[in-house]
Amino acid sequence: MIQKITPETKRTIKASDKFVFILALISIAGFISIISRTLFNYNLDYYITSIWFLIVGIGFLIEGQPTKLKNIRQEGLTPSNFTRITTIIIGFMSILAGILGSPQINITSAGFLAVEGIIAIIAIIIIIVQTWVVKS
Repeated sequence: MIQKITPETKRTIKASDKFVFILALISIAGFISIISRTLFNYNLDYYITSIWFLIVGIGFLIEGQPTKLKNIRQEGLTPSNFTRITTIIIGFMSILAGILGSPQINITSAGFLAVEGIIAIIAIIIIIVQTWVVKS
């Protein structure tokens, strides 16, 4: 866990190591895209977008912790289980968007682009919540 103690409130804010690692991979992918475009005049945007969705999807799957859902039949649908199921579904959708949006397959229908946009918005919201709002 990475902990940050805010001076004005003296509360500890925690973000998981896995989440920070996923954010680092997304940053590296964006940096590679910028370097490729500026130094080598080669546009990697389609590949980077696909890689970005794959990384975010894997991050959602890791954060969703699918192994903790094996007792869902006994526990029922609790708020924790519902959150995990939603996170895992968004992760699978993101991975599917990354695969289908790769330059080799290149699906660019309006509905598919809308799904990509929604996943991107959800990812941004989760990043904001996980980074600045989640408190111990």
